[in-house]
Amino acid sequence: MAQARQHPALNPDAGLVKEAERWESTILGASLAKLPERKPRFETSSGIPVRRLYTPLDRGAADYAADLGWPGEPPFTRGVQPTMYRGRYWTMRQYAGYATAQETNARYRYLLKHGQTGLSVAFDLPTQIGYDSDHPLAKGEVGKVGVAVSSLEDAAALFDSIPLGQVSTSMTINATAGVLLAMYAGVAKGQGVKPEALQGTVQNDILKEYVARGTYIFPPRPSMRIVTDIFAFCRERMPRFNPISISGYHIREAGATAVQEVAFTLANGIAYVEAALAAGLEVDEFAGRLSFFFNSHNNFLEEIAKFRAARRLWARIMRERFNAAKPESAMLRFHTQTAGCTLTAQQPDNNVVRVAYQALAAVLGGTQSLHTNSRDEALALPTEESVRIALRTQQIIAHESGAADTVDPLAGSYCVEALTDEIETRARQYIDRIDEMGGAVAAIEAGFMQNEIAESAYRHQKEVERKERVVVGVNDFKVEEKPPCRLLRIRPEVERRQRRQLASCRKRRDEGAVAAALSSVKKAASGTDNVMDPIMDAVEARATLGEISDALRDVFGEYEGR
Repeated sequence: MAQARQHPALNPDAGLVKEAERWESTILGASLAKLPERKPRFETSSGIPVRRLYTPLDRGAADYAADLGWPGEPPFTRGVQPTMYRGRYWTMRQYAGYATAQETNARYRYLLKHGQTGLSVAFDLPTQIGYDSDHPLAKGEVGKVGVAVSSLEDAAALFDSIPLGQVSTSMTINATAGVLLAMYAGVAKGQGVKPEALQGTVQNDILKEYVARGTYIFPPRPSMRIVTDIFAFCRERMPRFNPISISGYHIREAGATAVQEVAFTLANGIAYVEAALAAGLEVDEFAGRLSFFFNSHNNFLEEIAKFRAARRLWARIMRERFNAAKPESAMLRFHTQTAGCTLTAQQPDNNVVRVAYQALAAVLGGTQSLHTNSRDEALALPTEESVRIALRTQQIIAHESGAADTVDPLAGSYCVEALTDEIETRARQYIDRIDEMGGAVAAIEAGFMQNEIAESAYRHQKEVERKERVVVGVNDFKVEEKPPCRLLRIRPEVERRQRRQLASCRKRRDEGAVAAALSSVKKAASGTDNVMDPIMDAVEARATLGEISDALRDVFGEYEGR
């Protein structure tokens, strides 16, 4: 029989310990004799044992002020705003982009019409890795997994009739983040909107590309230089724009556990802070504009605890390690996307249910903005109907569930608080190991994070194959299904049209001005000047994304992996 649990630093209520022992030996013992539990071991996706019952004995020597505190104050366990969603709902920011800028613009206007409150741009693979739509390597990929953007004219079409001074925009772009940020500022200038009025986020998280996603161009160290140049540029020119979204989402999608997602994301965050400090920035000048991006997965209680643990751990890192003085410098503000890797092509309507629970976990965990995946994304880019259902999921949580009416509603749950403590402890242990290796960049170059994620992904897949983890509709509860219909297809004409538009743009520009601007980009990259100013000039001269990326390739070279 299990002994009543006691934290080593806790002076437990002797009466409660005695009652726990009585219950286990009598009530529980009799129940188990009649009905054994479903399996010998229960655990979260991170391998954290899930106890049969949580009680005050599981909280240890908890200090409310130090470990939980008050919303809007360090350590921000209970949220970064004093009233959270009682003052304003999270930003409902559906991730979208496909085909050409014109078609994606129509989707954005559709979403805004139906109640979306922020834009989130998905770019196609050529755009992400610095190739124009007419490059030989882009053939067959233009507009497939996001929108094709090769020039300032494409960017202008993407945001046509969308008031950039009023709408917050998130751009999921990394290796070419500086170019897309410059294009966004250029479009705003054309609308008469000053850079200091722009709000949003550029992902700009190159480290997780080496860890989990692969859309890098340059080696890690020059890539980090571009990241910090964007930090400085935003501080001076776009102070309301978040210069980075440090992403755990893609780390989780690659197969990481919840603990690894927190640990590797915050380790990357530490590396960005250290790089910014080395570049001469003061921590309280930029830390308040750092933002994060997390996954919301299937294990409901673990996910809620994960968000709370990440907030608390980051606050402690910023205050203890970097001596951040401003409270906002220690805030972990984050966007959440429901877990694309959990969507199934089998019985795709089941994805509506998965997404609803994942979205609710994000809200209960205190997210600042949220994207809900569409039911058909395991099959194709989502249709308008599927996107509307995904958006309505958020609106129902906000307006009908009551989950947004009180701050941090699951605080004090013995289970949630114990999981929060355990995730923080395990994540810190990972960060300590990464520190011993020399930090995140060194750990990535050594393949440490990649190997840890690969092992977790392999372990999860074997559990699914053995049916130790049931995936409804995939390895259990299966049905015969007809092939799906009404999927969104990207027509071959999209690529041909994009190439024609790009050729037209090149014919109408001043080639001498383009050449001079690209030379300035190379000169800045070869020295110590901020690369963003010449990139801005190149974009306005109508240099293309591929040409600017090639100018940087000439200086920095390309990363070919381990």
